[in-house]
Amino acid sequence: MSEQLIPVEVLLVEDDPGDVLMTREAFADHKLRNHLNVVSDGVEALAYLRGEGEYAGAPRPDLILLDLNLPRRDGRDVLREVKADERLRRIPIVVLTTSEAEEDVLSSYDLHANAYITKPVDFDRFVAVVRHIDDFFVTVARLPGQ
Repeated sequence: MSEQLIPVEVLLVEDDPGDVLMTREAFADHKLRNHLNVVSDGVEALAYLRGEGEYAGAPRPDLILLDLNLPRRDGRDVLREVKADERLRRIPIVVLTTSEAEEDVLSSYDLHANAYITKPVDFDRFVAVVRHIDDFFVTVARLPGQ
């Protein structure tokens, strides 16, 4: 296992301010070199990924943490569009959501999610899960272009 020399860009697509705060804290405490960018709905996520409007020049994420239940455009639509886009499909997407429904798990994997994780409600467990995601995708796994 080799240490990453360059920061990893992570895009968090999450509408719950509490979950955004906990994710920021987990990243800040664990890996200072990684950058966490946040958008709060599916429309913003797609604009960010395509570099449209206010997101022109935004860094391309190396990893996306995606909630399913989002306003304006839900996470399933975002997942479907990203994985259908030749320029974006190789970005790993971890679905990080409150849903434990088997149909959501199956549909996420059918849409080519790289992992499906149900958010713990407990703060310490939530932070531990985010750290495990970060450890695996940033330290263990080799990301495209890294």
